[in-house]
Amino acid sequence: MDLRRYQDPLTIQRVLNTADTIAVVGLSNNELRASYFVGYYLKRHGYRVIPVNPRETEILGERCYPSLRDIPEPVHTVNVFRAPDAVPDIAREAVEIGATALWCQFGVISPEGTQIAEDGGLSVIVDRCIKIEHARYAGRMHWLGFNTQRITSVRTGLQ
Repeated sequence: MDLRRYQDPLTIQRVLNTADTIAVVGLSNNELRASYFVGYYLKRHGYRVIPVNPRETEILGERCYPSLRDIPEPVHTVNVFRAPDAVPDIAREAVEIGATALWCQFGVISPEGTQIAEDGGLSVIVDRCIKIEHARYAGRMHWLGFNTQRITSVRTGLQ
């Protein structure tokens, strides 16, 4: 599978600029998990984040749903934090609910799921982090990975 096809900068920017509601499948309630941090970041930057996790009832102050089919409102982007073998079913649900994009996080690579989403008309992004890509295109990246919005010559090290 040629991943470059699913990492096109113009597609990434279009998805980020047109998304308003993002369902995060596999969002964890554990603040130390990457999915929690990504969900928190997206919510902080104005996206409507809908958690999808059958083991939780609420995450990030939002009602949590057991599956994409249970979400009672339109979803633009489905962001996946699950094992690759779960992606085909998630892609089928994303097509069924009328999502316009399927975004698979780092390491979530499923040729079958990608094909299902593409055949259903979804834009597909694979093996990229939605938080990192948003930060890259919104000017929030810094050489340390974040923008401190402060210029300093203090060399006390990281704290």
